[in-house]
Amino acid sequence: MNKVAVIGLGSIATRHRRNLKLLFPKARLLAMSASGRLPEEVISDCDQLVSSIQQLISEQVQFVIVASPAPFHAHHAIELIKAKIPVLIEKPLATSSGDCSAINEAAAQNGALVSVGYCLRYLSSARKMKVLFDQELLGELYHAHIEIGQYLPDWRPSKDYRQCVSARPELGGGALLELSHEFDYSQWLLGPLVLQHAILRSSSELGLDVEDSADVMTTTAKGAVVTVHLDFLQRQAYRRCRFVGNKGVVEWDLIGNAIYFTDGQGRRVLYSEPDWDKNQMYLEMVRDFVRAIDQQANQVITLPEAILSVSLIEQIKKQTKPNSIS
Repeated sequence: MNKVAVIGLGSIATRHRRNLKLLFPKARLLAMSASGRLPEEVISDCDQLVSSIQQLISEQVQFVIVASPAPFHAHHAIELIKAKIPVLIEKPLATSSGDCSAINEAAAQNGALVSVGYCLRYLSSARKMKVLFDQELLGELYHAHIEIGQYLPDWRPSKDYRQCVSARPELGGGALLELSHEFDYSQWLLGPLVLQHAILRSSSELGLDVEDSADVMTTTAKGAVVTVHLDFLQRQAYRRCRFVGNKGVVEWDLIGNAIYFTDGQGRRVLYSEPDWDKNQMYLEMVRDFVRAIDQQANQVITLPEAILSVSLIEQIKKQTKPNSIS
């Protein structure tokens, strides 16, 4: 790769630019803000600033990472797709099924590669989980609980949390969209989930105009019950899953990067790499995307897979309005 680009100037875009320089040190890296404005401040790991999608197309970049706020993903991606430029879109794919359909239709009509950045699938323990589930370690799944919680003001302590993307509805904020990884990897492991019930809440503590807590009950095609809890409220970051089947119980600690199995013989460690560098997820995601561009074997997250998560979130929002909690 000798010319690549990143759209967006936020924290995830900054990570992508840094990683692209690690992966392709000789490549020319172009950057564009979500609005197209040319910032006065110095942008790290950037060789050239541009102000429009058309400039990126004219520069003949070899691929683009779209890391703008989710409501702008379709606007930024579709013109690139029409130009047959491979696009890696940060999660979630979009904030509505309409935008998802527009991106999917453009990709189908133009034969362009489009993938979505659910990087947690590249966590080393996630790959082990996929192998275990493909091997049916648990036998028949009875039920599962998936939970993530992290205090929003701690995400970026140097900034006012109320001004960040996660807190602003017009930028795709709220726990459902911002924490959509859980909907992605749960359906990657278990298949499509069917919504049964959901409760969305917004606390007086954070004072947001979006949900800061979500509890969702779903079922799998085989009838297993899967509950998902998401929140911006837990002071100690928490990201774990528990799967119960007729052959035992699997517990997955995503922060600790560990997997445990319990059956009649007791509890044992199946996998544990707590010191594994989490940035490797992002690096491997980009490497895998390049393999897809080169038509090599890959595991990129496809548009139909990413659309599943947005569709589920849209169903939840249509069924439920956030209730205030004190």
